[in-house]
Amino acid sequence: MQPVDAEVDLILPCLNEAAALPWVLTRLPAGVRAVVVDNGSTDGSAEIAARLGALVVPCEVRGYGAACHAGLEASTAPVVAFLDADASLDPRQLVRVTAPVLSGQIDLMLGRRRPVSRNVWPWHLRLANAELSRRVRRRTGVQLRDLGPMRAARREPLLGLDLLDRRSGYPLETVVKAADAGWRIAEVDVDYLPRSGRSKVTGTPLGAARAVLDMSKVLSA
Repeated sequence: MQPVDAEVDLILPCLNEAAALPWVLTRLPAGVRAVVVDNGSTDGSAEIAARLGALVVPCEVRGYGAACHAGLEASTAPVVAFLDADASLDPRQLVRVTAPVLSGQIDLMLGRRRPVSRNVWPWHLRLANAELSRRVRRRTGVQLRDLGPMRAARREPLLGLDLLDRRSGYPLETVVKAADAGWRIAEVDVDYLPRSGRSKVTGTPLGAARAVLDMSKVLSA
């Protein structure tokens, strides 16, 4: 059973991740509680997560941002972290992003993905990420080289940012609004592993195009 009074709530947006969840949920660091946000799974993901001790939160509104925000609202720990539920990032490395937040050194810490092999991150997605990172640096002045899904911040200040995006622009909106609020933002290297199954956001050319559009809207707001 995972701790109810955890130091960190780990929010895991989930859509049909039955194959990956056992690996993810059995690798949580001490003091971390999993908050699995079921975004309409049909493969038994919610039942698997509950059986492994996670808090399962249903989210009927489809979208990555909708699931992330539902998890944020359901969390109770002072610090929240976010991670994809597809086994592309190792929960054992979560302490790299949570420790600086827990100690008060950093307000928003992100995991900079470092692929463990050439085939993990297709070139067109790397190119899109590099361009978005460049635009974030120009917009905010924050020196980031990745907009990856592993990140951590204190829950109450994060809620105070009043994040509005409910699709794939949510992580980018987090960075932009945090920078505008004067937060201390940094990144640290984390391993990027072969994911289980196809990405729900960028797994198709159409999905990738929609993600870039969502993020572009955030930057132009």
